[in-house]
Amino acid sequence: MKVSTRQLASALHSSPLADQAPVRAILGPTNTGKTHLALERMLAHTSGIIGFPLRLLARENYERMVRLKGVRAVALITGEEKIVPPQARWFSCTVEAMPMSRAVDFVAVDEIQLCADPERGHIFTDRLLNARGRSETLFLGADTIAPLMKALIPGVEVETRPRLSSLSYTGHTRLSRLPPRTAIVAFSMADVYAIAELIRRKRGGCAVVMGQLSPRTRNAQVALYQNREVDYLVATDAIGMGLNMNIDHVAFAGLSKFDGQRHRMLAPAEIAQIAGRAGRGTRDGTFGTTGECPPLPDHMAEAIEEHRFEPLSFLWWRSSRLSFASPQALHASLCQKTPHPCLRPAEPASDMQTLSALMQTPAVRTLATTPEQTRLLWEICQIPDFRKLGVDSHIRLCGQLFTILAKEGRLPSSWLKNRLANLEHTGGEIEDLMHRLMGIRTWSYVSAHPDWVENAEHWQRHTRMLEDTLSDALHERLASRFVDKRAASLARRLEEADNSPLLCAISKFGEVRVEGHDVGHMRGFTFVPDQEAARSDQALILKAARRAARSEIPRLVTRFLQAPESDITLDTLTGHFLWNGERIAHLRKGDTVLQPVIHVEDAEFLESAHKAKIRQRLTQSLTAKLQQTLAPLFRAEQAVADHPLLRGIVHAMMENGGVAALPAPPSLPPQEATFLRRQAIRLHGTLAFCTPLLKPHAMVLRSLLLRLYNALPVTALPPDGAVSMRLSAPLPLPAQELLRSIGWVASHHTLVRLDIAASIVQDMRQFCARTAKPLPLALASRLGVSKKELPEVLKGLGIRLQAPAALPRHYAGPPAPFMVLPTRQTEKRKQRSARATHPKHLQNALNNSPFAILSTLRSRM
Repeated sequence: MKVSTRQLASALHSSPLADQAPVRAILGPTNTGKTHLALERMLAHTSGIIGFPLRLLARENYERMVRLKGVRAVALITGEEKIVPPQARWFSCTVEAMPMSRAVDFVAVDEIQLCADPERGHIFTDRLLNARGRSETLFLGADTIAPLMKALIPGVEVETRPRLSSLSYTGHTRLSRLPPRTAIVAFSMADVYAIAELIRRKRGGCAVVMGQLSPRTRNAQVALYQNREVDYLVATDAIGMGLNMNIDHVAFAGLSKFDGQRHRMLAPAEIAQIAGRAGRGTRDGTFGTTGECPPLPDHMAEAIEEHRFEPLSFLWWRSSRLSFASPQALHASLCQKTPHPCLRPAEPASDMQTLSALMQTPAVRTLATTPEQTRLLWEICQIPDFRKLGVDSHIRLCGQLFTILAKEGRLPSSWLKNRLANLEHTGGEIEDLMHRLMGIRTWSYVSAHPDWVENAEHWQRHTRMLEDTLSDALHERLASRFVDKRAASLARRLEEADNSPLLCAISKFGEVRVEGHDVGHMRGFTFVPDQEAARSDQALILKAARRAARSEIPRLVTRFLQAPESDITLDTLTGHFLWNGERIAHLRKGDTVLQPVIHVEDAEFLESAHKAKIRQRLTQSLTAKLQQTLAPLFRAEQAVADHPLLRGIVHAMMENGGVAALPAPPSLPPQEATFLRRQAIRLHGTLAFCTPLLKPHAMVLRSLLLRLYNALPVTALPPDGAVSMRLSAPLPLPAQELLRSIGWVASHHTLVRLDIAASIVQDMRQFCARTAKPLPLALASRLGVSKKELPEVLKGLGIRLQAPAALPRHYAGPPAPFMVLPTRQTEKRKQRSARATHPKHLQNALNNSPFAILSTLRSRM
């Protein structure tokens, strides 16, 4: 039966925004930059959610987003972790944990081809059909899903991206002859351990990565490899999704796996997903087989090299429109027929198997009698079986949790404490620690539901602490079992075969190691030996370390030139440029305030050509920072290019970093004055300033530039956001001039921000333009000063005040207020106006009046 698009949308419970927001798909092999593009697109929107197939990927990209946007703006939601700040705008989630009810501008799902995964495919299919952003929706994955995506999503825009580097098949290679920077892939824990032990004996050691490892252990193992403490990585197919490492070659030790139900051969697309981890960026990679795994068939190897695979023929589907009227109704809604020929009913997953079993339990049937209890039952059935102790064990645990929650409302803290007591030990072998970690993940998942557990925040912290402790212990066990640092360094020296007496290496964090010993580190581009090594007589080790540093400099310079702007910072207090927290250059006085000179710090092995490249890169960074922070001033300079009367004012401001002291108050025609105000430039007496440049970040930068140009010492600025600051002691003249150039004027032991001072002076002129008026005490809060200090501060700003006369003691009532007097210019204008309005006959009448006699008599006395 043919299904219309409208019927399909209704059956799939699609969002009402689905037809409005564009849906795009970026498809292609690994190493195409899809995830990087998705993050850039999401952060360009005001809000967004991105779903990843693995918890460790969600965590990794959450940390990446935090570095870009700050911890308050980014949230992490997985089964075991929920970090959701009140003002979170961007969410990194596992696909299962995506908050589907939350409306955001952007939605993305990674590895969307997992819609065809027998175990989790129905979750990805649900996101494909129902997850939509208000402004943009993006799906990332392999292009094998493209035909089905076009059939299911009318109007979807599909973009196919090529791999950034080539991937070549090299055939079968013995384990002992695998090249350095190789990842060996096996598909069982026993095979991983056996291969890792062989690599330790033959090549000194390896890192181990498996899906059962916690993110913390996995990252620690990856660091072993990335830091070149070992040159080999033994892993399961967990590296196939999102693991970006410096892998040159991927070797398969097997081509079959157990998928939870049966052993099966890997599909060519699955092999390509894993093999594609070889090579990174534009660097080419290779893949092949090793150990007892036979070579790949020619047609399969060619298909992987050329990324040609059969498109998916169907996707797994399960209804997400569930009825919670009763457990039976819930089960029936889960078993609905698929609404499209491209969709196949999902095999009963762990959650559905658990539901079916618990429905047969008398205790559950007695308790699950309301929609609320049925919904609770379904949420508990969705707890993943992390422990892998068997289906019956997991069903019993879920039944026990439901019974307690249905009867008592929450899990008692004493009950949960007893369950965690056996998981807190850090002793035992690798297998023992991994089993405890799986148990901890279960209770992390439970405690992540705040309405399930008493004192949920405490148990969330406690389970995270236990997971971190066990993860560190597991990493230490793996490293001690599968890594021999001394043997690894010797193996690397033999591999290089350059007759060098000692082997040196520098990690990506800058540590310099010789034969496994830490002898120093790189600070920027300078090698600094450790004190212990420098005091000893190990001259040979230090010599080798310096040789390593010398050979590292060109690569280090290249890495700096390619570093993102976020890695390069300017210390606005000292004027030093920092790269990853280390000093590499500093600013010096230039021809003008806004054109300082960049001086690259001297380093032992840094050549002139390297310094020139570094200086050029820093110049670009500084120019971008100046153009961004002082943008209003540069825009004003362009705007007044055709206004001769204004060019001089703006030019003086450019020469003085944003605030200029003019020789005299400028007299501008009204039209020119209005145009100047439109450029955010104001005049206050002889001072001209740009209002946006009085913001804290602009003030800090201008303070640095002015101090460098005028050779002034560091002067503390008022706190960010302050409009005034009380001075405990008089400022020296250089400090006063610097602060005035930045935008602060001194008045009665108080610094007042220039825009606030100018605004108050202008308001007071208008306030008492015709006659003197009482001083408004509300100005004190506007200035950030006390009411007692207000008159003196205003006098320092040039506002005329008349002090009240003291009342006799026997007079009742409040004291008379200070009076704000018109400016002297206003009084002179009034006198001239009075003389002009007295006609001559009126003056004669005054002279002939009786009161004129009094003046005559007084003059004769």
